Amino acid sequence: MEFDWFIIQQAALAGVIATVVIDLLGWIRRRWFGISGPDWGLVGRWLWRLPQGDLVLEPQDRVRSAMLWEQSLGWVFHYGVGIVLAQGLTGIVGSSWLTSPEPIAPILFGLSTVVLPLCLMQPAMGAGFAARKAPNPALMRLNSLITHGVFGVGLYGASLGVQLL
Repeated sequence: MEFDWFIIQQAALAGVIATVVIDLLGWIRRRWFGISGPDWGLVGRWLWRLPQGDLVLEPQDRVRSAMLWEQSLGWVFHYGVGIVLAQGLTGIVGSSWLTSPEPIAPILFGLSTVVLPLCLMQPAMGAGFAARKAPNPALMRLNSLITHGVFGVGLYGASLGVQLL
């Protein structure tokens, strides 16, 4: 099996760009509307605790003092997931989403990735499956859907941009 390293690099770049797009949206939503997004430091704390078998952050874990490099680890994880997801889209539909960009595949894929926060991250952060334990589960689900839809739009926009490389 031979890899097309240029396509792999383009997909990785698209994943980074799409992740930047959702972070910009998050900044706007927080600044203008007071809607907070994920705490990447807590995600980093969760990652540090995984080797000890702690699959879910308990309430007391949220108030403990910061662990070494947890904020950085959380942000690296966030961007790494964006890269992996873009590679996953390439694995599913091939490189056509990068070489002949059309909006439908990246946007639908982005929307489908909402299963990750609903089924993995929200439970891991102590909010339960699909945020059912959160103070406002419907709002948290809607925010996740918007964020991942924007990720798909970001993938499409990035695919247009990598055409210039």
